[in-house]
Amino acid sequence: MQSSARSVISAVGRGAELLTDVDYHLAETVAEKEEIYNLRYRAYLREGAVKPSADARVTDRYDELPNAWTFGVYLHGELCSSVRISVLTSEWRESTSADVFPDILLPRLDRGEVMIDPTRFVADPDQVKRVPELPYLTTRLAYMACEHFNADLGLAIVRPEHQAFYRRVFLHETIAEPRLVPGLTKPFGLMAADFPTFRKKVFERYPIMRSTAFERRMLFGRGGQRQVPQRPVLVADAAHADAAHA
Repeated sequence: MQSSARSVISAVGRGAELLTDVDYHLAETVAEKEEIYNLRYRAYLREGAVKPSADARVTDRYDELPNAWTFGVYLHGELCSSVRISVLTSEWRESTSADVFPDILLPRLDRGEVMIDPTRFVADPDQVKRVPELPYLTTRLAYMACEHFNADLGLAIVRPEHQAFYRRVFLHETIAEPRLVPGLTKPFGLMAADFPTFRKKVFERYPIMRSTAFERRMLFGRGGQRQVPQRPVLVADAAHADAAHA
């Protein structure tokens, strides 16, 4: 096993130990949202992805769409990272990836595919130095969404220099070359993983990505106006999944 692969597995293992101290919280109040928008700004500014602005916040229209969930990841009660999870279906067709890569994704939505589009993935620049497991703890939300909504495809908008990591660790493949994303100064490519195909392999390699049906319902079943059409899941399949994740 290569040293880089060992370090990833080691970090994920440590992340699993931290799960008892982690709280995934859906941002619903103005204060919660503003804290995340400020975190985005600090993270993007540090890596040169946005220009300095007086309001020190990053938000867009996708944050308020009914098929989007913006989560804060709290460690010991402190906001450390965040990700926005958008669910794309034949009915719900708006997200960052769908609008930047419509030629790639819309035909697949027309065929009835379900996709999870995690965007605005940011970590506190100072916290991530002390807690290198944060990326895995945050990415876990995307896997829970794929499971909850019975997704065909897990998407990722990734800068070119980070694509090798996603390919090696999360088994993503590049499906579109980098394009400019509105509001950001650097281009991002589109990567994707066939969730039904790679689900078992990823969960065996990284047990931290597993979750229970109860945990997923608590996260994605909140909010009366955030009801996204779900593909039916067979009872037998659901029971098998819960048993595997218990």
